[in-house]
Parts: sequence; structure tokens; C-alpha cells
Amino acid sequence: MSLKARISEDMKAAMKAKEAAKLSAIRLLLAAIKQKEVDERVELDDTAVIAVIDKLTKQRKDSVTQYEAAGRQELADAEKFEIGVLAVYLPEKMGADEMAAAVAAAVAETGAKGPADMGKLMAVLKPMLAGKADMAEVSKLVKAALAG
Repeated sequence: MSLKARISEDMKAAMKAKEAAKLSAIRLLLAAIKQKEVDERVELDDTAVIAVIDKLTKQRKDSVTQYEAAGRQELADAEKFEIGVLAVYLPEKMGADEMAAAVAAAVAETGAKGPADMGKLMAVLKPMLAGKADMAEVSKLVKAALAG
């Protein structure tokens, strides 16, 4: 079953169980997927769906930070709930050791020497780690590997 089909099935289950908050989060996700499909005139595969989920999760995390800074805890809690709903559809996150190993392998593969090669290195790593690792953390590891 594709990821998109699984999300649709979960939406139906949330409707039947009358879980309004979960249903709302899943509908937002499906709307974002549909919007991307319409914009690009393609049928999204699981990798592209994961990219959409990553983007929505990042937006929610940014919102939580802003809501908490503004003292709006009820809104921050709602965003955290949506992050939890979205996280179910993401692949399991890599550990720090696995990320470091992937960066080391990519450095060896590309022959990257210094900071000027960061773009080339990230271009190799991004498709390989998308959805499995926090790309901000990967970027830090790449900078450290190229600086040393």
C-alpha cells in the first residue's frame, strides 16, 4: 500500500472514530499533497509525499516556537498534536552515528575536500537521507567534516 493510500485510509478511520483533531491534520496533509500534484501535474510517489510531510512538520515546529514565544500555549499544543499525527507517516529517524557514517561515505564517494564542496556533498546526501534525518543536523555534520 502506498503512503498516500495509507493516509487516505487513516482519514476514513478518523472520520468513523469521530476524531476531529486527527481528521483535520490528515485533511491538511492530503490537501498539501493534492496541491503539489496539481501544481506539478504529476502523481506523487512515496518519496515526494515524505518531502511534503517533512515540509509541513517543519512549518509546524516553527509555529510552535512562535506560539510559545508569544505565550499562546493552546495554539502551540495544537501544532504539537499535528506534528505527532504527521510523524506517523515519516520513516524512522536515523541516529547520530548513522548520519555521521552516511556523511563520511558521501565525502569518500565525492572526494570532497573543503567548504567549497558542500553543495556537491549535500546534493548526494539529500535524496539519500530525505525524511530519515534532520537535514539541518546533516548540514552541521557536513560542515564539520569539510572543516576538519
